[in-house]
Amino acid sequence: MYIAMNRFKVQTGSEADFEAVWKNRDSSLAEMKGFREFHLLRGPVNEAEGYTLFASHTVWASHDDFVAWTKSENFRAAHRNVGTTKVHYLGHPQFEGFSVVEGA
Repeated sequence: MYIAMNRFKVQTGSEADFEAVWKNRDSSLAEMKGFREFHLLRGPVNEAEGYTLFASHTVWASHDDFVAWTKSENFRAAHRNVGTTKVHYLGHPQFEGFSVVEGA
């Protein structure tokens, strides 16, 4: 099993727009081989730096299935409108990928 996460620092005041982008997108993840589940996670507010932390969390059957997603037309379509929304970010998303330690 493989877990892929992107962490987003969303500028204070843009949280509702950020959530709307994810809720209203035309996702085709379920069509991809090996896709198991997706969650959008809302984390803590960092008042000092002016952002709310979010993470996208996907579970895949394998790392190879995840890589196939990143090279697919479905991936390109899902990311086609990145940068055209009203959402303000502090920096670029931070990717983190994890392989599950079986038996632990």
